[in-house]
Amino acid sequence: MASLSGILQRPVVAASAVAIASVSADFHDKLRPSSSSETCNSLEQSNPSLSESLQETSSSWVSRISVSKLTDLSFVTRIRMPMPNVSMPFPYTGPNCCSMVSSPVLLNLYQSAELAKTAKPVSSSYTIPPLTSDVLYRWHLPEPDTIDVSGVSDCSSAKSRTVVVLLGWLGAKQKHLKRYAEWYTSRGFHAITFTFPMNEILSYQVGGKVEQDIELLVNHLAEWLEEEHGKNLVFHTFSNTGWLTYGVILEKFQKKDITLTGRIKGCIVDSAPVAAPDPQVWASGFSAAFLKKHSVATKGFTSLSETDAETTVGTRNAVEAKPAITELALLLVLEKFFGVVLNYPSVNRRLSDVLSVLTLQQPSCPQLYIYSSADKVIPSGSVESFIEKQRRSGREVRACNFISTPHVDHFRNEPKLYSSQLTNFLEDCVLTCCKHSS
Repeated sequence: MASLSGILQRPVVAASAVAIASVSADFHDKLRPSSSSETCNSLEQSNPSLSESLQETSSSWVSRISVSKLTDLSFVTRIRMPMPNVSMPFPYTGPNCCSMVSSPVLLNLYQSAELAKTAKPVSSSYTIPPLTSDVLYRWHLPEPDTIDVSGVSDCSSAKSRTVVVLLGWLGAKQKHLKRYAEWYTSRGFHAITFTFPMNEILSYQVGGKVEQDIELLVNHLAEWLEEEHGKNLVFHTFSNTGWLTYGVILEKFQKKDITLTGRIKGCIVDSAPVAAPDPQVWASGFSAAFLKKHSVATKGFTSLSETDAETTVGTRNAVEAKPAITELALLLVLEKFFGVVLNYPSVNRRLSDVLSVLTLQQPSCPQLYIYSSADKVIPSGSVESFIEKQRRSGREVRACNFISTPHVDHFRNEPKLYSSQLTNFLEDCVLTCCKHSS
């Protein structure tokens, strides 16, 4: 077991250190994606996925990393590489094995993103309390000027009785969801932003801290719904992490009180789903969370210049960003890792249970899927396949392919189109009284 730990640990830490601290010369310049079509079609032509680029380069990336190339990276001389003594439980797959990443390997992988930063001396002996931005979830009240205190407006009343629950993506913090919460509160809705600390995700255990945190949110929502008749929920999920969190919430609602799911009036799914435990998708998601702005996942399609477009025959007028060699190294290591982890019996069983709820037991409310052909984490084909399955099951489903925008970055790149999609959806599933009165 110890030898297997060493075999798996060293390439993970080494690859992550190189990938995370790599200089920007290995990355394509980030250009603004081309504008999306004003007409959103549910089925658009998908782009070549990340798997194709991995297959093209997986056999050659090692040979392309030379000693001279590594010596050019200034971070190498500053890096402090921890090599903890860990014992990974990979060989054991019995029924009591419940930890997805019980070893600190992925924790070290995440923490290595900070290795290039010099350590700051501790100047005080007391512990500073955590910042408010790191809270588990936060309630955002509607802006005062959106509230009709007279109670005459049915539209204002419907909004004030609706809470939009925003479930963040992997690595998201409260500050990242703030712009979405402000969009809703500026229109008279309550909003709750829910995020997981990255360390909780990396140390996930079936039935552990992560699911206990979701239980707290479920209890809070149930108490709010029980306070007054006519209160409703709308869920807005981001990436597969937010979508799976929504699945756990649905599962807990069904066990707690089946009528709670009837209070859900709509679900908005941003940059998801992949309804299967796919190691490549998990690797892409964690790589994007580790590398942040340096990841190819933050880059959509970029338009060719007119000169380039004239010389391009028989191809679309867009350039797809490719991952750097160092990011490919990290992706390959993570894909191998999750290929093992996702096949743990307890983990695989837990994921299957949640995916079953999301596939077969969703509430009857309308669904809106916002995705992009340029998404490097969630293949557009997977989203479209799930959409068709939901439609065949009788669900009311809408979809908008933003074509060129990156993963969970559609709002920032196309704010008008994104806003119009949300507005139309909310009018039909929550504010029907407003449409009838207008």
